[in-house]
Amino acid sequence: MSDGDGYAPTPGAGGINCYSGGEGDFMKWGQDLRGKWLRPFLSGMAKIGMSANHLTLLSLMAGLAFCPAFLLGKPILSFSLLLLHVLLDGLDGPLARFQGKASNRGSFTDTMADQLVVTAAAITMIHAGYADTWPSGLYIFFYTVVVAFAFIRSAMATPYSWLFRPRFLVFTWYVVELYWLPGTLDWVLWASAALLAVKCLTGFLRIRSRI
Repeated sequence: MSDGDGYAPTPGAGGINCYSGGEGDFMKWGQDLRGKWLRPFLSGMAKIGMSANHLTLLSLMAGLAFCPAFLLGKPILSFSLLLLHVLLDGLDGPLARFQGKASNRGSFTDTMADQLVVTAAAITMIHAGYADTWPSGLYIFFYTVVVAFAFIRSAMATPYSWLFRPRFLVFTWYVVELYWLPGTLDWVLWASAALLAVKCLTGFLRIRSRI
């Protein structure tokens, strides 16, 4: 493991990270594909001194900026910022690999940034009246615990066999809730929280059995 930025050289293998068994291989495939397609773009960013940490920070800032923009009644701007967050989040790993600076430290930083945006965005939807407190609160809680358990299980060399990460689904449903199917966001949050709760339970039992 290097001391650089971004994702682990092989996500899900080696070191401590938050990936499930099969998830790491899929992410590596996706990063390699993006690295191939975006090589000229990645080269340009490297030439101007852009690092994976810079992209992670920009992604975090864009995701958090969604909150005030949405509360100020600017939905198009806010959803554009959330989309920018997702796009930048998909570039920091390929850039780190392109620069030969990939590491689990960078993966941890990226994961924590993602979790901040997940939490802040859900709280924003509660405050704006588009989501109820209970489904949103349970979604945030179980999502956070699952991520924490994933790191613990990785450190114990017993990673999850699979993980459910519903943030992209929930982000998309914010738009659906606002423009097409009002009143449905809570159902998506309840379903996501229920599936995450199952992974929390299995994670807890696995960790407990290894202590």
